[in-house]
Amino acid sequence: MKIDIIGDIHGCLPEFKALTQECGYEWKDGLPVHPDNRLLGFVGDLTDRGPSSLKVADIVWRLVMEQKRAFYTPGNHCNKLYRYFMGNKVQETHGLETTVAEYKSLPKKEQQTIRNKFIDLYEKSPLHVVLDENRLVIAHAGIKEEFIGKTNSKMKTFVLYGDITGEKHPDGSPVRRDWAKKYRGKAIIVYGHTPVKEPRIINNTYNIDTGAVFGGKLTALRYPEMEIVSVASTMPYIGEKFKDFT
Repeated sequence: MKIDIIGDIHGCLPEFKALTQECGYEWKDGLPVHPDNRLLGFVGDLTDRGPSSLKVADIVWRLVMEQKRAFYTPGNHCNKLYRYFMGNKVQETHGLETTVAEYKSLPKKEQQTIRNKFIDLYEKSPLHVVLDENRLVIAHAGIKEEFIGKTNSKMKTFVLYGDITGEKHPDGSPVRRDWAKKYRGKAIIVYGHTPVKEPRIINNTYNIDTGAVFGGKLTALRYPEMEIVSVASTMPYIGEKFKDFT
């Protein structure tokens, strides 16, 4: 299996296009296509904060649902947008407000189309993807070895939000344990969720969320080559958004 796994896009469409082109994809009919039929993988958080969330979501829906040329696993922002589209009461904060504004600016017919597509994508996608005979796992916030292949509520909370303690930082963000430090599994875990200035590689885990929407980079991990490819963001740099593990 040959797959290029892309970190949290958050509506950063120019970066998404540039990164796929850097990985050898050509854009045809609005979709990235690789001449060697490589697949794409997405660690979730397609939307929120960036300027083109719904366009990114539409492209990923086409790749996954129509073309069968990509794998996607939802992130916490995807979960929140799904709940919004389902009519649940959710706070339009932490970036969802940008996606909602984008959504409300569309004509009613286009609103219905993208809403239906995103619900379809979310409901038919696994909360973590296990590939290449259990050698590779894609999960938005990572996953403990004992949760791989499971479908319980503990697994769902972990892959969407990370190893949360239930406590909050002063800014309201959840306190999370450094699960990757203790991971000892054989499967390669590719994830995002926590923005880092450079890809964090530790104990067979790869955090490839390099903060594209915060002015960092958009990063892909090419498997099985294990090559890291990044492109610079066009967004303003917000240094305090990046986690420092040193």
